[in-house]
Amino acid sequence: MLKPLLLEIPTAFETERLLLRRYQAGDGAAFYAMMQRNKDHLADELDPEELEVTEETAEIHVRQLAVDWLARKQFRLSVWEKATQMFVGEIHIGVVSWDVPELEIGYFVIKEREGQGIITEAVKATLQFIFTHFQAHKVSIRCNDTNPKSARVAERCGFVKEGLRREMERTKDGGFKGLLYYGLLRREYEERYGQLGN
Repeated sequence: MLKPLLLEIPTAFETERLLLRRYQAGDGAAFYAMMQRNKDHLADELDPEELEVTEETAEIHVRQLAVDWLARKQFRLSVWEKATQMFVGEIHIGVVSWDVPELEIGYFVIKEREGQGIITEAVKATLQFIFTHFQAHKVSIRCNDTNPKSARVAERCGFVKEGLRREMERTKDGGFKGLLYYGLLRREYEERYGQLGN
C-alpha cells in the first residue's frame, strides 16, 4: 500500500514559459494582489469567503497550503510566468484516494492571461508530475458545465468525459449549474504522451 508521507515529491518544476512551485512564506502579497485584480473573474468558481482576503489572511492562506503539502492533504502549485515573474494562476492537486491512487486537479488563470494556453501548458506538465511522483493510476477533473473554457482544457489534455451531474448548484443569477466529470488513466496518459520512467 502506498504511504503518502514517504513519497519524495519535488516542490517545483518548469515548462517552457512557466515555473510551477509550492507556495511559500512571502507569497501572500502576490496572492492578495492577484485576488484584488481578479475578483469578478473568479467569482463563479470560488466561494465568497475565498474572495474576501486581506494581505494578512492571504499570507496565512499560503502558509497553510505549505503545511498541507507536507501533511499530504492537498498540493497547491502557484504558477509564475518566467519572462515577467508574474503570478498568473494556480493548479490544485487534491487527493481522491490514496488506495487507487487517484488525484484530482483544478486550475485557474488570471484574466490578463486567458486564451494564451498557459493553463493547458501547466496542466500537461502537472499530469507528468502526478503520474511520476504520486504513482497515480488516475487523475480526475471536475468543472462547472457553465465553464466551457475549463472543459476544453481537460479535453485538450486527453481527459475522457465520464459524466454530468445536472443542476447541482445555484448560479448567482438564480439559475442552475451542473458538474462535468473527466478522467485520465495512467495507461491513457502513456498512450498519448509516452511511457513514464518509473
